[in-house]
Amino acid sequence: MNRRQWISIIAISLAALLAGVLTSQWIYKTGLASDPAIKAFFANPWQTPDGKSADTEQWRGKVLVVNFWASWCPPCVEEMPTLDKLQAEFKAQNVLFVGIGIDSPSNIREFLEKTPVSYPIVIGGLEGSNLSKQMGNSQGALPYTIIINSQGKSTSSKLGKISEEELKKAIKSAL
Repeated sequence: MNRRQWISIIAISLAALLAGVLTSQWIYKTGLASDPAIKAFFANPWQTPDGKSADTEQWRGKVLVVNFWASWCPPCVEEMPTLDKLQAEFKAQNVLFVGIGIDSPSNIREFLEKTPVSYPIVIGGLEGSNLSKQMGNSQGALPYTIIINSQGKSTSSKLGKISEEELKKAIKSAL
């Protein structure tokens, strides 16, 4: 190959690399939940996996770590032990984790029998997926975690598996 062909190949490769980087930035971009979306979150008639109503009034005035997940989602399942650990660590600081299962009640119950957590889990179903989109998850992918401060304002969000360090930093900034 001559020099011109090599330059063309390198230029095309760099353009493809740049396009990939920009596309990945767009895919994982999330926004913060609007006030109406947070009001809809609190107003939703959430049900626990055993069919009882969840009392969202008990969630008000706390820093909430809301995690949209599903039992069939490997990164969701992988991050649950970390969420459970941090719930115990931050409980005394008025922080509450809430898991919203985008799955059937029976699948969630079966999953929780094998992998119990200390924080409340509610059934999201398809409506939960729509609510996650309203709350800044433009891709509708899982897992999706959003932090709501004690005044009811969204302070951060993360699409994809969240690390312990990322989550601690987000919680501390919301306190």
